[in-house]
Amino acid sequence: MIDEKAIEKHIRGILEALGDDPEREGLKDTPKRVAKMYSEVFEGMNYTNDEIAEMFNKTFEDDPDSYQSSNDMVIVKDIEIFSYCEHHMALMYNMTASVAYIPRGKVIGLSKIARIADMAAKRLQIQERLGADIAEIIQKITESPDVAVIIEASHSCMTARGISKPSAKTRTRTLRGRFETDEKLAERVMG
Repeated sequence: MIDEKAIEKHIRGILEALGDDPEREGLKDTPKRVAKMYSEVFEGMNYTNDEIAEMFNKTFEDDPDSYQSSNDMVIVKDIEIFSYCEHHMALMYNMTASVAYIPRGKVIGLSKIARIADMAAKRLQIQERLGADIAEIIQKITESPDVAVIIEASHSCMTARGISKPSAKTRTRTLRGRFETDEKLAERVMG
């Protein structure tokens, strides 16, 4: 579990290391506010992928023969999420995830897909692993090997510091099962 008291102590130390006075009016409650914020934005760190899968494992049985083609799929696009880069603890923002899977007898509630993306993002992450985490959780719940996750984001560690390229975006593709081997199927998710 996230230790808010330890976070408060360390944020206070960071403020002092920056040469500021943590007792001044504007900063007096900052360590407590940051600790509370970290508990919220890093909530996903409290759970493994298996635990997240169990948390959102609400599926509906569906007849796999009811699909007209083995290329029928479910796609949820442009799920707005955010995360923090584990290298600089910098915000990954303007982030959207698109998740697709080919049903194999189980379908998951659409809001659960968004909740999974959100919870997996609430960790110190790298974008590549975030896509892999979402794909793994969706596979566990739907029991479908065929999952694709496309994420696009701006990284403040690149846009606001270092090379300072504010318009740079990063796009990652995580392809599992048939999405890995069938480029036309993967393109349908990208389109």
